[in-house]
Amino acid sequence: MATEGFRGRREDEPLLRGDSTYIDGLDIPELAGAAQAVFVRSIEPHARLASVDVTGARDADGVIAVYLGPEVDGWPLPPRLPSMNGDLWRPLMAYDTVRFVGEPIALVIAETRVQAVDAAELVVVDYEPLPPLVDLDASLAGDVLLHEHAGTNVALAWELDPLPDGVWDGCDVTVEFDIRHPRLGPHAIEPLAGASAWGPDGRCTAWVCSQRPAGAKHVIETLLGLEPGTVRAISPDVGGGFGSKGGWGCYPEDVVVAWAARELDRPIRWAQTRSEASLAMGHGRASRHRVRIGGMRDGTIVAYSVDALQDSGAYPAMGTNVTGNLRNSGTGVYDIAHATLRGTSVVTNTTPTVAFRGAGRPEAACSIERAVDRFAQLIERDPLDVRFANLVPPDRFPYRTAVGSTYDSGNYPEALRLAAASADYEGLRAEQSARRASGDNEMLLGIGVSCTTEITGGGEGERATAFLDADGTVDVVVGTSPHGQGHETTFAPVVAAQLGLDVDQVTISHDDTDRSPIGGGTIGSRSAQLGSAAAYGAAVDLVAAARERAAELLEADPDDVTFDTDQATFHVVGTPARSLGWGDLAKHGELSTHHHFRPEGGAGTFSFGACVAAVEIDTATGEVQLRRLVSVDDAGVILQPVLAHGQVHGGLSLAVGAALYEEMQYDQDGVPMTVGLADYLMPSAAELPFFESHETETPSPLNPLGVKGIGESGTVVATPAIHSAVLDALAPLGVEHLDLPLTPEKVWQALQS
Repeated sequence: MATEGFRGRREDEPLLRGDSTYIDGLDIPELAGAAQAVFVRSIEPHARLASVDVTGARDADGVIAVYLGPEVDGWPLPPRLPSMNGDLWRPLMAYDTVRFVGEPIALVIAETRVQAVDAAELVVVDYEPLPPLVDLDASLAGDVLLHEHAGTNVALAWELDPLPDGVWDGCDVTVEFDIRHPRLGPHAIEPLAGASAWGPDGRCTAWVCSQRPAGAKHVIETLLGLEPGTVRAISPDVGGGFGSKGGWGCYPEDVVVAWAARELDRPIRWAQTRSEASLAMGHGRASRHRVRIGGMRDGTIVAYSVDALQDSGAYPAMGTNVTGNLRNSGTGVYDIAHATLRGTSVVTNTTPTVAFRGAGRPEAACSIERAVDRFAQLIERDPLDVRFANLVPPDRFPYRTAVGSTYDSGNYPEALRLAAASADYEGLRAEQSARRASGDNEMLLGIGVSCTTEITGGGEGERATAFLDADGTVDVVVGTSPHGQGHETTFAPVVAAQLGLDVDQVTISHDDTDRSPIGGGTIGSRSAQLGSAAAYGAAVDLVAAARERAAELLEADPDDVTFDTDQATFHVVGTPARSLGWGDLAKHGELSTHHHFRPEGGAGTFSFGACVAAVEIDTATGEVQLRRLVSVDDAGVILQPVLAHGQVHGGLSLAVGAALYEEMQYDQDGVPMTVGLADYLMPSAAELPFFESHETETPSPLNPLGVKGIGESGTVVATPAIHSAVLDALAPLGVEHLDLPLTPEKVWQALQS
């Protein structure tokens, strides 16, 4: 019988019992006697390697081998996408030049991790410093080149047609400003880790801390020149990713360790320290947008433009491409007639950037929402009223924006009305007016509003294979790879509902490329809509295949055989007494179906939402206290509300950190200043408010479940709302703009000026 209701997360019990399978704790025969690897990393941001002396390390106790970059027989890692500058490739380990602090220079392998760490400290590197390049404008100018053979620092560039001058001239008011989106660290619970072992059959098993094991398999095979199918990639439990473990699906270190394990004919493990992760795991955001908005005094927005300059870090990775999300949702939820965009990504002597949670969407949202606030200030209108006046009407979907993207479905006014009502927006404004009239400036009240949309899913879709097991249960193998999202909890009821089974009779398998060699992974808020749709399709196909088998056994035409979902049985129409269940069908041999779900044209769905933030600022200290945070999210049909709320709350937490605390800082010489959690400010539970989250439901027409993505929505919608609230509080004191994060020091300094 099919079941309904939430029974708790299926994934949690082994984690809570301590039966988890994180890579660093794997106790399996394949890794018995594994050696331990430690990477020697650059302490210089930009330098020639005059010499690397590994003599002392090779002679140290327990050392098995020490390898340098030129000794590793593998291809360099190319830029992540064909649209990126192909000359800006990344060596597996630096061999003549280092380009960021934390770049691997040597690999030390020893019997124990302690021995490997001790030996790594004996590696002596002679650096010849080169001019550091950290500033984006300096990189764009190209006076210093990070990759001399490329002849440029530009990793990616694109632009839409400019707007005719007459468009801007026809506006009553225009405003232009720069907004900086600071570099953030993903800081997942689990730093990167990996292990590799070669079997007697000549195949390599690589355990990767990855959001995309199929990508890791492909990369290791390709860069080591191996035949397809040589590598089996497994991602066991993964302690968070947030985009830092997506991209290619692995890091150069994973490739080097696989190569070394083959050289030594011995399994090898490696794991980052927290400090290493701060330096070498991909960072996010790190861009500057030059924004212009224009419109009429009646509140109509007429024109909008963004010129985005993105920091790629030392080598192009997925972060190089995040300006592309301006094309998807650059104009936000607003019906703007004229818009143009440009994106340029350049390399610098910093850690490469990745598609960190939101991947360009929060930046796009912060820019358009700040622009709407500035526009509202100029025409002296309430920012909430200006938003309502410019929202895309519900009857305009599917809606094509001025920058060429198509929004599948939405009801933006409903979401914004619900957010404003839930937060008592009018009451907050009344309180603010009273406090300002009283002249009490010790504690400032600010109110911020945002209303955003974001692309989710799309692309090549996802695959799933359903297997009918001998006992009548069903196993569905999916290509998406969870790292906390709860795929098993979400997908199993979708499958069970189609098969008439209890959810406990359905298993969801993933993370092993021998079973699912192709999969886009869990990135870009794609799993529920693409992974679930693929699992749904595999289940529907399994019912069709089972009907064919039942027809043979019942000696009937398949068209005359019906499936009773309530009883999970097949029978000839009109004769239910003679029926066959899944277990009966399983006795007659294997039955499986494979389904590839891809939305038409690879189109993505567009989730949306609204948010109201209320903050209080202590003018004596500059401290921002988040008094209320009310969000409304619309991700189409919600499959598992408890898990969806968890995703939203996680996104809201990240938004609070991004708005008020977090930034990966480098000095002008390219030296990182926030290494580890002692220096990088992440909010704890004490700094977070009680989240007030609500939903509206606008199904998507692009998949059979009506689902949209929700994994990044909280981050996208709340960051600009908090930014807006702080600047709203400071506006009467003449503070026009501050860049994120709005730390007490930054706010206090603004109050003193």
